[in-house]
Amino acid sequence: MDFRHVFVCVQQRPPGHPMGSCSDRQSREVLQRFMEKQQMDPELFMSCMITPTGCLNACGVGPVVVVYPEGVWYGGVRPQDVDEIVEKHLKGGEVVERLVISKGKPPGMF
Repeated sequence: MDFRHVFVCVQQRPPGHPMGSCSDRQSREVLQRFMEKQQMDPELFMSCMITPTGCLNACGVGPVVVVYPEGVWYGGVRPQDVDEIVEKHLKGGEVVERLVISKGKPPGMF
């Protein structure tokens, strides 16, 4: 299994902010699920780092998760999606296409 670094946006903006925030959309639960999966799996523990982040500038499609070194940006990630990302992408090297918002660069960048 290749080493991967997973970033999970947990940005929290003030209530009513027009951009919203990933935390308002269960990103902390997404982060918690990734951490649980990592802690329960010795292989994943040794081959993957999970890092909470601030804003990744893709608020409209959050919660946002980014996996490096591939630079795959996932959007609209729910806690129940984490198992699929772990099994398919982190362990199997297969991108979960239904959640992809960008590959190789931040969404909206050129």
